[in-house]
Amino acid sequence: MSYTLVIAEKPSVAASIAAALGVKNKKDGYIEDTGYLISWCAGHLAGLAEAAAYGEQYRKWSYDSLPILPQEWKYAVAKDKGRQFKLLKELMHRADVSEVVNACDAGREGELIFRFIYEMAGCKKPMRRLWISSMEDAAIRAGFSNLKDGKEYEPLFASALCRAKADWLIGINATRLFSVLYHHTLNVGRVQTPTLKMLVDRDTAITTFKKEKYYHVRLHIGGAEAASAKISEADKANKLKAACEASRAVCTSVTREKKTVAPPRLFDLTSLQREANRLFGYTAKQTLDLAQALYEKRLLTYPRTDSRFLTDDMGGTATQTAAMLCGKLPFMEGSDFTPDVSRLLDSKKVSDHHAIIPTMELAKADLAALPESERNILTLAEARLLFAAAEPHIFEVVTAVFVCADNEFTAKGKNVLAAGWKELERRYRATLKIKPDDEGEAAELVLDALPFTEGQSFDKPGAAVTEHDTTPPKPHTEASLLSAMERAGNEDTDPDAERKGLGTPATRAAIIEKLIKGGFAERRGRQLIPTKDGNNLICILPEVLTSPQLTAEWENRLTQIAKGAAAPEDFMRGIEDMTRELVKAYPFLTDTNTELFKEEKRVIGKCPRCGSDVYESKKGYFCSNRDCTFMMWKNDRFFEEHRIAFAPAIAAALLKSGKAKVKKFYSPKTGKTYGGTVLLADTGGKYVNYRIAVQRDREVTQQA
Repeated sequence: MSYTLVIAEKPSVAASIAAALGVKNKKDGYIEDTGYLISWCAGHLAGLAEAAAYGEQYRKWSYDSLPILPQEWKYAVAKDKGRQFKLLKELMHRADVSEVVNACDAGREGELIFRFIYEMAGCKKPMRRLWISSMEDAAIRAGFSNLKDGKEYEPLFASALCRAKADWLIGINATRLFSVLYHHTLNVGRVQTPTLKMLVDRDTAITTFKKEKYYHVRLHIGGAEAASAKISEADKANKLKAACEASRAVCTSVTREKKTVAPPRLFDLTSLQREANRLFGYTAKQTLDLAQALYEKRLLTYPRTDSRFLTDDMGGTATQTAAMLCGKLPFMEGSDFTPDVSRLLDSKKVSDHHAIIPTMELAKADLAALPESERNILTLAEARLLFAAAEPHIFEVVTAVFVCADNEFTAKGKNVLAAGWKELERRYRATLKIKPDDEGEAAELVLDALPFTEGQSFDKPGAAVTEHDTTPPKPHTEASLLSAMERAGNEDTDPDAERKGLGTPATRAAIIEKLIKGGFAERRGRQLIPTKDGNNLICILPEVLTSPQLTAEWENRLTQIAKGAAAPEDFMRGIEDMTRELVKAYPFLTDTNTELFKEEKRVIGKCPRCGSDVYESKKGYFCSNRDCTFMMWKNDRFFEEHRIAFAPAIAAALLKSGKAKVKKFYSPKTGKTYGGTVLLADTGGKYVNYRIAVQRDREVTQQA
């Protein structure tokens, strides 16, 4: 018997394919039966090798070794995935395997993942391509009945490989170049750096913002309030108020405009991350991890998607799921609602994966056993499916304009004509423990019941002056930054481009975390703020590396390559030239500039021996006086034995008063914790000693 080897991108997809094809015999790392061997890549098994693979001279970072421009590219297997690669290679070379099917995700990245393995394994067997966007059994079987020749996707592979090589060239060379010049590790990347630029630009706009006062005169007419335009001076506002109070207000127009708010679309990963950050404060990474956990429990569909639609063949599944949710979700109790999923279906707008929706496994799952954070994400996805399948929200905007003392005043409000999906949203929000920021917005005045007509007049209306301040832009949250990343450069990107914006839904969370881990940004509550190093990095880099324009240009070129309308060689030649010019433009720096990223020493307190400043270092707290030997080590055995993190606050307290309160000391003898005070017992020797003072029944005992 000959076998067809099917390689999926991940184990879950392989399992779905196996179920649809009736392949049931599970082996170690693959599934076998009825003429099929079905295995998986587990993501990126292989990729472009590190710079050191091209020669010993590249192991050490130096300016003289730049630029690094491989003539023959090398590939490497991920360190933790060698076993699965070895298995796939063995399966490819089995004598009874007649062909290989690429069943990785239908897109550029899926093509690259498979081709790396296929080429590294030295496989020469015929290759065919499964190209589907739905994991419904019928869609899988239809896809296998219509397999394509793998050679048809050579241009797509060329596009994917060009993108990977270009990112490697710019990332490796730029990171090494600026790190060497400034004596500090400075991670530079096509996606990461423009993302940091967004944070820096927003922070600059906030810090340079100058608050200005302005005023409104407000008329009280017939139970409504009509406001003037902005007035810059208080005297002018007060004079207008006085004039109005002695004048007549005449209604010059009443207009009504019907407006419709369409239901929100289903979640892709980025929109799910934005909403989870806004409602629950979860980071993008936390949301991805929670969604992944729900996916592995078969309660949520695959989360790493950039589509907000379902495939045409999923109408039955979506209808069934929505109907189940109507009867299961507490906030839907008593709601007269019939979901319409037809507007959620569009196979043309689904590439790798469809939108995120809950699965029918919910019907038999014990949701109470889930952690609260997972329940929050699951309920959010459930609610979004119902919102998306509901009717539009329809309302009427009413605007009344008055003239008084030769100035115009406007009153606005709205009448809700059909609540639609907004009613479901209201029900859902009522269940949230913490209300979102926009929950407390004042309701607009409904003007429908007010007898305003054109020509109607009001003698000597009541008037008041209100004072306001212009406000700076708000710092980025992860929700707003994800939105900005998603939109960046889109106006310059080809509408047919596979990827738009900065990064992909699957990588944006990692990009944010990388900025924070690298010390270029920090979290303050829900806000993302650039650090001093982050601001400096953006200042020193050329605009081409900080602008999303580079990504837009690349995506346009890569789209042409994928269509077979442009040569990969021309694209790569341009990237190599760009790399050479970058290195050439920065041959050296002044001594002043090289100190730009020098770590600032943080003063903790005064030395108890000589009175000099004590600084914090990575390893401890040391006296700035070189002739003084005072040093408190962070990994001191005293603190490690008692499981106390020797934080700067403790060090500062010890230096100030010789003691620091600690809530939980661990006792190695009893295994219990207790409260007490650390005492600084410095004898002037090489090492500093500490003791514990414990309050027990009004008696203080000291322990070494």
